[in-house]
Amino acid sequence: MPARGLNGRVELRELRCFVAVAEELHFGRAAARLHVAQPAVSQQVRRLERELGVPLFDRTSRRVRPTPEGVRFLAEARAVLAAVERARASVAPVRRLRLGTSAGLGRHLDRVLDRLPGVRVDLDGGPRRLDRVAAGALDAAFVRGVADHPGLDLHPVWEEPLLAALPAGHRLAEAGAVRLADLAALPLRLADRRRNRPLADLMETASPGQRVVAEPASLDDALALIGAGEPLWTVVYAAHAERLHRPRVAVLPMEPPLALTTYLAVRPDCSWTSEILLACGDKEP
Repeated sequence: MPARGLNGRVELRELRCFVAVAEELHFGRAAARLHVAQPAVSQQVRRLERELGVPLFDRTSRRVRPTPEGVRFLAEARAVLAAVERARASVAPVRRLRLGTSAGLGRHLDRVLDRLPGVRVDLDGGPRRLDRVAAGALDAAFVRGVADHPGLDLHPVWEEPLLAALPAGHRLAEAGAVRLADLAALPLRLADRRRNRPLADLMETASPGQRVVAEPASLDDALALIGAGEPLWTVVYAAHAERLHRPRVAVLPMEPPLALTTYLAVRPDCSWTSEILLACGDKEP
């Protein structure tokens, strides 16, 4: 294609098609990514090449790759598209989500926040989250082990495995997993039942003979005692355990395995429900 210089107006849709093809190295995949038909992508790229007066891709029956001009143009095209998004965001109204959270959500919460771009999320880990959602003080909240509440819809979003944390030097820590029956010989440190009734109820049902000490007040305090070698154990959520860096504490799966379901609590008229549920999924939306 002979270089003729700029002959017309470059449109944003042409840039988006060009960038998609350059990144996917395939017109079909680029079309799928943009949710348009493949001929439309090819047409936009050819139009852009005519307007610029240079070929942007080397095309064969087996592959597509940018020409040297295409490589240089790709960086500028990305910059233009990014500038457009920044300009759009500068005048867009700020969306605010008041979200109640539970301790130890870890990567689950990270995934949700990453998938809500442009949203100001105010996190609130305070008490009585279900009542506050019902009263309109929160838009939504994550809660564990509570499947119903008057005036609210509760949607299950993920199962959270429970793990046992015990001193790394204890004999029970030598195996890859630990039996609840064996743990019954050690006192279990849990938060007061009033702070986490679902977890207390689950442990009481799973290990009825277990001696429970409802102190200290925080998980960090319990882990500090365990790390110091105190003969006791506590329960941690798997997503939280991924972020624990305590070499003196062993974190092991329990046999039989235990888990609590995390629910998203919303009012029936909540406008955020579908968006948050999509963000909670394991797969990219």
